[in-house]
Amino acid sequence: MIGKLLRILEVPLLVAVPLVLGGCAFLKISQTAILSLAVVVVALLVFFASFEAGRPALRQIMPTVVLSALAAAGRILFAALPDFKPTTAICIVSGIVFGRRVGFMVGALAALVSNFFFGQGPWTPWQMYAWGMIGYFAGLLGSRNFAGLLGGRNFAAQQLVVHVYGFVSALLFGFMLNSWYIVGYVHPLTWQSALIAYGASLPFDVTHGVATLAFLLVIYAPWRKKLERIRKKYDLG
Repeated sequence: MIGKLLRILEVPLLVAVPLVLGGCAFLKISQTAILSLAVVVVALLVFFASFEAGRPALRQIMPTVVLSALAAAGRILFAALPDFKPTTAICIVSGIVFGRRVGFMVGALAALVSNFFFGQGPWTPWQMYAWGMIGYFAGLLGSRNFAGLLGGRNFAAQQLVVHVYGFVSALLFGFMLNSWYIVGYVHPLTWQSALIAYGASLPFDVTHGVATLAFLLVIYAPWRKKLERIRKKYDLG
């Protein structure tokens, strides 16, 4: 019963995060940083609780743990190159192969674990949410209901869609983190100050997009083939 309730709340809470952030900006609420942080933390807790309530077997948890560790390690390994990291690409492949729940968990855990190296702070839940949503939507993209978006049996078309999604999702990751920073910490909040902040971040966001595209070009085909073999062999659908 509790698991079913958590699954019902899952999507509304995930959608509530950007709505609350946008509402705070529109209403110019002074405590936006705290309020929006509270909403994103609640959304993450509900999603984690929903995943746990499903009582996944160890063989179902292992791909999530391993891929999260790889995504976190990749972020740390490329620490010297700002925003040029494989984390987003790994989240996307995870979601496409194992579904939206695993995709979200891989992104959220990768942010949490890697920030033990980079430093934890109020940005951590937002990074967890943003990377989690990238994996979540990748899972939707790879689901049966949206199979046509990946070109059906045409693998070249699949790759094109995935690569475009990778580049765009990296830009949206930056947009989400920048929006949280602007709405919560830029005072006075004006169109001019917001545009300056977005503009200052644009080179880093584009670098993130190019990096995600580059890593997808390298890992998407071989990783998807191997991961799908594991998924089918151990019935991890």
